[in-house]
Amino acid sequence: MNSVTEYYSATQLRSDRWSALRDVTAQLAREAPAKISPTLRSRADELFEQLAEIEAYWAFPGMQDFDHMRRQFSHNSFAELAFAVHRVARALTTGAYRRRHIPLDQAEADDREEHDDEALLSPEMRAMTKPYFEVLIVDEVNDQQERWLKSNVHSMRRHEDSFIYEAVVVPSVEDALIAALFNHNIQAVVVRPGVTLRSRQDHPILGRFLQGIANIDHLDGLEPVDFGPALCRLLDDIRPELDAYLVTERSVEAVAGTDLGNCRRVFYNQEDFVELHLNILRGVQARYRTPFFTALTEYSKQPTGVFHAMPISRGKSITRSHWIQDMGAFYGPNIFLAETSATSGGLDSLLEPNGTIKEAQELAARAFGSKQTFFATNGTSTCNKIVVQALIKPDDIVLVDRDCHKSHHYGLVLAGAQVCYLDSYPLNEYSMYGAVPLREIKKQLLELKAAGKLDRVRMLLLTNCTFDGIVYNVERVMEECLAIKPDLIFLWDEAWFAFARFNPTYRKRTGMRAANKMRARFKTDAHAQAYAAQQELLVDATDEDLLNTRLVASPQARVRVYTTQSTHKTLTSLRQGSMIHVNDSDFKGEVEQAFHEAYMTHTSTSPNYQIIASLDVGRRQVELEGFEFVQRQLEAAMAMRRAISTHPLLMKYFKVLTVADMIPEDYRESGTEMYYDPDRGWVDILDAWQNDEFVLDATRVTLAVGGTGWDGDTFKTKILMDKYGIQINKTSRNSVLFMTNIGTTRSSVAYLIEVLVEIAKSLDDLLDDASKMEKLGFERRVANLTLNYPPLPDFSRFHDAFRDDLDSPEGDIRSAYYLAYDEQSCDYMDLDGTLYNALEDGQEVVSASFIIPYPPGFPILVPGQVISREILAFMRALDVNEIHGYRADLGLRVFTPEALAEVAGKRNRPLRKAVAKPKTKPKSDTKTAAE
Repeated sequence: MNSVTEYYSATQLRSDRWSALRDVTAQLAREAPAKISPTLRSRADELFEQLAEIEAYWAFPGMQDFDHMRRQFSHNSFAELAFAVHRVARALTTGAYRRRHIPLDQAEADDREEHDDEALLSPEMRAMTKPYFEVLIVDEVNDQQERWLKSNVHSMRRHEDSFIYEAVVVPSVEDALIAALFNHNIQAVVVRPGVTLRSRQDHPILGRFLQGIANIDHLDGLEPVDFGPALCRLLDDIRPELDAYLVTERSVEAVAGTDLGNCRRVFYNQEDFVELHLNILRGVQARYRTPFFTALTEYSKQPTGVFHAMPISRGKSITRSHWIQDMGAFYGPNIFLAETSATSGGLDSLLEPNGTIKEAQELAARAFGSKQTFFATNGTSTCNKIVVQALIKPDDIVLVDRDCHKSHHYGLVLAGAQVCYLDSYPLNEYSMYGAVPLREIKKQLLELKAAGKLDRVRMLLLTNCTFDGIVYNVERVMEECLAIKPDLIFLWDEAWFAFARFNPTYRKRTGMRAANKMRARFKTDAHAQAYAAQQELLVDATDEDLLNTRLVASPQARVRVYTTQSTHKTLTSLRQGSMIHVNDSDFKGEVEQAFHEAYMTHTSTSPNYQIIASLDVGRRQVELEGFEFVQRQLEAAMAMRRAISTHPLLMKYFKVLTVADMIPEDYRESGTEMYYDPDRGWVDILDAWQNDEFVLDATRVTLAVGGTGWDGDTFKTKILMDKYGIQINKTSRNSVLFMTNIGTTRSSVAYLIEVLVEIAKSLDDLLDDASKMEKLGFERRVANLTLNYPPLPDFSRFHDAFRDDLDSPEGDIRSAYYLAYDEQSCDYMDLDGTLYNALEDGQEVVSASFIIPYPPGFPILVPGQVISREILAFMRALDVNEIHGYRADLGLRVFTPEALAEVAGKRNRPLRKAVAKPKTKPKSDTKTAAE
């Protein structure tokens, strides 16, 4: 039987243990009592013991029924036990317990209920059922008192209630935190006066979930009457979406004035459950509300006369057509009934929201922890341009990750920023970049300060997390940068990280959470004292001292944070549904008007209402079940890691890249090297996520495929997609990226493993039958992909013609971009001929356009950038089919020397002299793999 250390989550452990118990009890029921082996009994007993440690944290089946099943086992009532366990396992799998009572006694059960699976219900029927949730009651009570509490919960139910809920009762702060982390059904917590501190349970899996997420050792010195308020504060940190209600025997006026985290209401000596019941329902209803989606559905039911410029509105142009009826049949009527160009009927305007869209955005701000949230219907590329245009004026200096999304580069062109590119650490072996080290960021800030330009530095723009899953220590980066420039603005591109808000570990590394924590911390006396103490130590400090010190920001530093998220990429939304989250202390006074203008500039006057509605509904989903879905996403990814890493055949051709493969040791203070160790099981990652400079998002599984002899693009297109129908986005020269999401199922993971095994077997068969020359060819292809990799080039520099100051690195990307509009200023050079020879002659050749190969999908050259020999070597070694900005028939677009001389003359900038080098012929081994 598998050890509990092989399970990443308690819900996965629980599900598999109930399934295993179902199989064991069915076997017990089939055997004659005298023939039942001790081994079989021992397996059943072990499963009961493992479930007993965690079963108290769920309402179904409940400890009373669970204990009854254990008594059936001890009394050898195996037929009755097998029936009950089967019913429980099936109800947990299908979710039937959410909709109706599940009788576990054979005499009570109705055979037809056995087939009443939620999965078999139509979407319309499922939409009509009342949503189910569970309420956690924290109070140390005996069995009789627990039954009394639960009976009171049941007595409050009314036919007109919008939701159904059951109660889970636990005695202590620790148990409450464990229940909140284990049980995704919990939507509200009632903390009663009898709460204690420590759990009576003592098992490693319980401690593992608490350690680092909700350490309660600091509560040991509190009086018992203070445990309730402390629990509310802890719940606010790990599950901020939950509603908490505090029942106290103390003065409610005194308690209500303290920090109670996410506590919605305080009750005095509550024994009348009606008011509590109504508050619980009202709290869930507040998250369930979708003002714009509701308005849109109501609008679709209204009879209207359409006299505006949208023939498709109400579906009229389709229903009257003789040729496009198939479109109407495919999409169904509602999508067209909800289509309009009017802002009447409560639908509101995205450009000037003051009704349902405004309400929907306010609810999204609450859900994601921002001060303001804005919806976008044309993707995060537009969100990025809006934020940059709103905050950046011409000649402002912006520090930006060179390998960020191309929309940032184009946004900086439009804003007229002076761009200072930052280099990420390279992962040459896998032809991908990591992220920008904090030391590199601080170094650039200190150099700009020394040059007297710190006042012009406006923004730091970074990607969190990267496409490949590298996540910054967001709070540390912001604080140390603010210690150098106290008014620096941060734009975190979290296009791939929207889901992180709804996991306790991941949330700590989101821009909005870090901003809220910093705003609160900067106001404390402890922070003021820490800052003062460090200032004393740093008197006469050199730049090197500052680079080697973990800096503390001034209490007067301004917290100015923006994040952009592709809701449609990692949460539920129609394509191009995105959000901008704002947590800027100066937004109202300084930015709001400029932001509004930028928003108007880039937002369509005809936004898609279906996208807006999906953002509204997606927000509802994550507030009510985001914790559950993200947890299942992590489980799927971890199961994939374990399956591939431990399969002997797969290990011959594939490798799951570990934390150590993706993040150099210098940036891993915790020493964490992998998430799953075949010898030790799951490795505790909480220390890494708390302290390391970079961590790896476990929901992304990067698979090195060089051992197959196929490059990443070929493996993606010719093998996975064409042959097996498996779709992925990202590849590198020798890897493919599997991204799990909140819709990924365990069945999908199982299918992927089956496919990889089949591919590995086919390679085995191919090599078994191969000739000596064929085997040699395979080995050379593998070596080319795994050993002969081109080094990734850093950003070279902007040409002197596009720099105002040769002593600092920022460049005028806008001037270079628009100079390329003049055909007379540009020429083309082919990589292996004129360009190679020009560099060998020592000439400075300057790119006139963005050059963006896919993969990796970010610019390796930008307008105005000097082309280095390293960049040329990398381009010549690329074996990808798609390079934006490069024309294979003409070559690379570059500026002519005359154009550069003219621009430099206008800036009074003498050009550098060419330095010739001995000519050497291009080496054939730098050709592409395809060549």
